[in-house]
Amino acid sequence: MPLKEKPGTKYTTKNSTPSVKEAQHAYSSAKEKTRKENTALKVVKSITQNNAVILSGATNIPETQMTYFEKMHVIKDGISKEDLESFKKKAALDYDKLAKALSVTRATLINKKKQEKFNAVLSERILSLADIYSYGYQIFEDEERFNKWMFTPNRALGGSTPYALADNQFGREELKNLIGRIAYGVYS
Repeated sequence: MPLKEKPGTKYTTKNSTPSVKEAQHAYSSAKEKTRKENTALKVVKSITQNNAVILSGATNIPETQMTYFEKMHVIKDGISKEDLESFKKKAALDYDKLAKALSVTRATLINKKKQEKFNAVLSERILSLADIYSYGYQIFEDEERFNKWMFTPNRALGGSTPYALADNQFGREELKNLIGRIAYGVYS
């Protein structure tokens, strides 16, 4: 039902048709929203398809997909030297680099027998580092490329290498955030 016009004002009904510009804007907005949703779905799909399990003796779930309770259970059980060796090989790290990232001496890592387990504190650090590598492998979709990236100076880190931040919990959290930004195409 059209409304009557008063002098100097104009009323419109709720069912008035939009202008061509408004329709084009609405179409563009919907198209952009769909593009962003599809991009996010591709990231989620790639994350779930590329399951990167680092500590296969301790878990069969990629470290990035473990719940906090699962991680606490692994830490309490301890990570074996055998799992550390597997991680070391996969990440292309030597004992010196691992010792630096885990803030322990090289001897602490070397002196364990294959099936012996590390204490909870060191197991937590190993799991935390493995979590970063697992996430990186999923996002980069190439272990070798991620391993190389860890030792490449990065502008987002003020010219430091990502590896240089891996020796403490706050640095590891920043690395995980940085990898997440890469996953979503944010400048990093």
